[in-house]
Amino acid sequence: MQFTLNYLNTTKEFNKNVRLLDLIPEEDKKKYICARVNNRVRELTYEVYYDANIEFCTVSDRDAMRIYEGSLRYVVAMAFDRVYPGLKIRFCYNVSRSVFVQLLDTTVRADLHMVKAIQEEVDRIIKSDFEFKRIKIRNEEAKDIYLKHGLLDKLDILKYRPEETVHLYDCDGYLNYMYIRMVPSTGYLKDYKILPYSPGLIIQYPRAECNGMIPRFKDAPTFGKVLKESHEWAQIAGADTVAGINEHIHQDGVIDFIQLCEARHNRMLAELGENIEADISNIRLICIAGPSSSGKTTFANRLRIELLSRGIKPVRISLDDYYLERSKCPIGPDGKPDLESIEALDIDLFNQNMLDLINGEEVTLPKFDFKIGGRVKGRTLRIGENEPIIIEGIHALNERMTTLIPKHQKYKIFIAPQAQINLDNTNPISITDLRLLRRIVRDKNFRGSSALETMQMWPSVRRGEFQWIYDTQEGADFVYNSMLSYELCVMKKYAMPALKEIDTDSEYFPVAERLIRMLKYFDDMPDEWVPCNSLIREFIGGSCYAE
Repeated sequence: MQFTLNYLNTTKEFNKNVRLLDLIPEEDKKKYICARVNNRVRELTYEVYYDANIEFCTVSDRDAMRIYEGSLRYVVAMAFDRVYPGLKIRFCYNVSRSVFVQLLDTTVRADLHMVKAIQEEVDRIIKSDFEFKRIKIRNEEAKDIYLKHGLLDKLDILKYRPEETVHLYDCDGYLNYMYIRMVPSTGYLKDYKILPYSPGLIIQYPRAECNGMIPRFKDAPTFGKVLKESHEWAQIAGADTVAGINEHIHQDGVIDFIQLCEARHNRMLAELGENIEADISNIRLICIAGPSSSGKTTFANRLRIELLSRGIKPVRISLDDYYLERSKCPIGPDGKPDLESIEALDIDLFNQNMLDLINGEEVTLPKFDFKIGGRVKGRTLRIGENEPIIIEGIHALNERMTTLIPKHQKYKIFIAPQAQINLDNTNPISITDLRLLRRIVRDKNFRGSSALETMQMWPSVRRGEFQWIYDTQEGADFVYNSMLSYELCVMKKYAMPALKEIDTDSEYFPVAERLIRMLKYFDDMPDEWVPCNSLIREFIGGSCYAE
């Protein structure tokens, strides 16, 4: 049976199965990481036997970058297995868009000798160009292999796998499963960096948003500290793995687990309230910022209540009301108004309004009417000495928004979900994917937007985050971790139907497929016991703060 393939500016007919790898010129074979075949992400070892449009992808493509990163994690784990046999490690996403290698034996510390030994072994494995051989086995066989090799972390999650088979990868006798497609061989992984980052190591890899280059390492001690605290709490609560989260549902019950996670949020709010109360004679402006779907709106409401309980009467002002008319907004790379840019806001007016309010003057605020795309007259305010202003928005921590206000009068809060959850020791869950799921569920529930529409605008949102938000987090006085360990169990029933609406021939199907493959491991949890003031209510509905 003949079929036609369109690839690399070529159209050819074939009458037998053909590997994607064999369609690439010899001199370019290591250039490409994977391919989209009719918009389905495929490994380069995949055999095509039907009419297809084929797009070969380099590390400047996000799907290819993820495959590169997962394959690199495999090789680093393989190197540790050979250089330090018996030493258990755990991967998690960390500062500077990197992967952190945690040494689970707390008596062992990473040093320059370890870095050198691991790097030499990784280099040897890459130079050897070992093939990644995909092996399909039944779950029972996988269980035996995991027991034999002491991979108890993989054994724990196996019982939540809905399929009856597992795809392991064999690389020169080393076995592992990375829950992701792989490059054909280790020789594809030439670009990486290993750095000591006590008490473990940092692995850097090419990033799509950097055009396939490795970004310069930039330490972020505030962010790193929050990630460390998040992981420590998750370990104490037994919620650092998907299997552990599912076990909570079955053994402790839904109510206890929900209350356990919510209690942590309550404790952080109380700590934050104490900090602000202790310096309330100075603090006039409370600035809240974070990336998309961090839960800023619910958090701002809950912080207001926390402060009211301490006799402090905050006033909320939204940065959204200071948008310029659409015709005056900067234009983004897509040719549309760039609403993520700080230049889309009336910075001078906001500065002047904040200064006037703090000086005790009466101010009539603007109100942005999104229907007409312009500002109208808003409320008139005068605030007292014990009435700090809460401002919330993606640019709230940017000094340009509040240059007229002395720094000692500002208290800056950065909010984001800092998830430290793994499928197993070598497979961490992406923090960005968590926020994308939140956004998909919220947009579907409250804005009538499909998952496809949310995914279409997500790249623009991410560009804005890298450009405007992440650099401001290190200047924060407090970082609020908005992650709730139970939330993916609750959101699953909302997200899955929305994701399954995306057609297999859509260019966004690979994203939907990736999210579905992750969500399937979480057990369903009913949301009837989720408190009405919970941050997750902002996305699933039923919030007591809903307007």
